[in-house]
Amino acid sequence: MLDLARCLDGASGAPLYQQIYESLSRQIREGRLRPGDRLPGKRAMAAQLAVAVNTVDTAYQMLVAEGYLEARPKSGFFVLAYTDLLPEAQTPPRREEPPEEALAAPRFDLSTGSVDTALFPFRTWGRIQKELLYARPELLGHGHRQGDEELRRELTGYLRAYRGVACSPDQIVVGAGVEYLLGLLAQLLRTAIPGSAAAIENPGYDRPRTILENSGVPCRWVDIDSGGLSPAALAASGANLCYVTPSHHFPTGVTMPVGRRAQLLRWAAQAPGVRYILEDDYDAEFRFDMRPIPSLQGMSGPAGQVVYLCTFSKSLAPSIRIACMVLPQGLLERYRAAFGSYANTVSRFEQQTLCRFLGEGYFTRHLARMRGVYKGRMEKLVQALEEAFPSASLQGRHTGLHLLLTLPEGPGEAAMADAARAAGVRLRGLGGYYMERRERCPENTVVLGYASLRDQDIPELARILQRAWLG
Repeated sequence: MLDLARCLDGASGAPLYQQIYESLSRQIREGRLRPGDRLPGKRAMAAQLAVAVNTVDTAYQMLVAEGYLEARPKSGFFVLAYTDLLPEAQTPPRREEPPEEALAAPRFDLSTGSVDTALFPFRTWGRIQKELLYARPELLGHGHRQGDEELRRELTGYLRAYRGVACSPDQIVVGAGVEYLLGLLAQLLRTAIPGSAAAIENPGYDRPRTILENSGVPCRWVDIDSGGLSPAALAASGANLCYVTPSHHFPTGVTMPVGRRAQLLRWAAQAPGVRYILEDDYDAEFRFDMRPIPSLQGMSGPAGQVVYLCTFSKSLAPSIRIACMVLPQGLLERYRAAFGSYANTVSRFEQQTLCRFLGEGYFTRHLARMRGVYKGRMEKLVQALEEAFPSASLQGRHTGLHLLLTLPEGPGEAAMADAARAAGVRLRGLGGYYMERRERCPENTVVLGYASLRDQDIPELARILQRAWLG
């Protein structure tokens, strides 16, 4: 039964929608709200709590996105089944995108690895770097091998507040890109757990497989479904490692619901110190309909078996090679024994610039600006494509920086990609991301990255694609 008294906590200081969301999700996990229970309507709930209807709607939509609730048209919001699969509480102590086909100077670049460099905070970033150059000459010397402590403290606060990551600064390793950090992690796991093998999402991003296999960890492709990576398929694969993108799967855009996340954590908890989940938080900061989904690592906790990976390549720029890895306590000492003598691969001036950029509030304002620009660009592109292709379906408009376009009357994925290329448009078909069982790929579907697309070019792009695909 719903406990309204627990829905608001005046002492927490959190936004009202966040308080409602956290209370309802907790009551579902505790079993107070049972599968099939109907929640009060938004207006009724708002009246009972004396808050705005939009506040309740935001909380409900967050719960729907994470799989706690189901919205039934003209019926309301209903609790979904939540099996108690979380491991017992433990005591605490993309990425760059797949390589695109070579195309010299395309007129329109819809590849997924691009960003809008005009959005980079040139003035603020440059000013901070200049101040550090003159005021902090000690930054010319060696720093902490896991990354400067000040930066790791700022990252801890940011990841806790915005991604729900539960960690301390000593668990964070800063490195020059996710690829570098994943390579170290693969070597660590291969030697610590002989016979390790990793499950990789299919369809998915091929670069993690390349890095893992180059480091001696064999990989197995595991099919995803509407809820992301399938726990049953994962168990059948025999892998003890799982590389997963639960907040925003690439390229389908699927968000893994909370029940599925709990199943993955249970899978890892069944073999402590042997099974690990490698969580790539790809594009999670670019969610346009609500607050970004909390991380899988946050559900597990600092003593769990999730390694969290994130990068600033999309939120700042690909050439600023700053990424971080959050190690669970069980791997931390092993990491230090194996790689504790390695020098950090990120310039201390870049580290300290990011540290101040985070600590002085510039980064959250920068992200808010980027979300606004990208959301507006996505909406313009969706409108233009829907006018050019009335029968087309578009997926992925709520999260990330790319869309999937399916054209039922299209000439086939390969012909669509070839025709676009001939017209000066760089894009890829969805089938290129299926490493196995490509017959599962939806027909006539292409991937459209819009980050570097200029707003004023969108109408012409839509007309060019219309001529290329429909004649």
